[in-house]
Amino acid sequence: MNIACLIRNASVLELVRATLRQAGFNCIPYSSEVLLFRALPRQEFDLILIDFAAAPSADDTILSWLNCRAVSDTPVLGLSPLREAQLTVLVLGSGADDLLVRPFDPVELVARARALIRRCNRGAARRKIELAGFMLDRDNSASAFRGAPIDLTSREFGLAWMFFSSPGVYISRETIGTSIWSAASEVAGRTIEQHVYKLRKKLQLGPERGVGIRTAYGQGYRLELIGQAGAGAG
Repeated sequence: MNIACLIRNASVLELVRATLRQAGFNCIPYSSEVLLFRALPRQEFDLILIDFAAAPSADDTILSWLNCRAVSDTPVLGLSPLREAQLTVLVLGSGADDLLVRPFDPVELVARARALIRRCNRGAARRKIELAGFMLDRDNSASAFRGAPIDLTSREFGLAWMFFSSPGVYISRETIGTSIWSAASEVAGRTIEQHVYKLRKKLQLGPERGVGIRTAYGQGYRLELIGQAGAGAG
């Protein structure tokens, strides 16, 4: 899937590109509105990602383009370091589909990108994941390795889905706690560690199966394809 990225900040662009690449997206960067606008008629994109590093004026070129793109069904996701309600109103009111404040959790960027793409193409909704011999079926909450069923609890399955849907992306403990135990729940790190440990054991993760879950204190956990990453589970 191709994502057009209009991000002028080099460090932010590199982070976004690395995050999207790990999730299987192809990030195509543009350094100016002119270059992006020239590319749109010639190339199909699944998503357009625009960074608003500063609050734009009402007659900003990008906002004007957003207001006039009624014929386009390509979703637009905005990024901004500014936590301002007025900016959100201005960007979304002009026609963007979503706005994500940075710094962001990489898994949230991937989730929002996928949600916007699904919204514009319902046929792309992901209900099953097949990766490195593993299969996760969301409709039936079923999991297997090379056809052999694996018995997971509902929380273990939810945890596995998070990891397998975003390989290579660190998922913070806060994100895991919010997603698996509900937004109102404050889950102790020890509880999450125990669930990750049980998931590793049930899936028999390691070099033999080519998949691991790495722990990085301060960052969280990520699923790694060991043959590609060159490292096992921590």
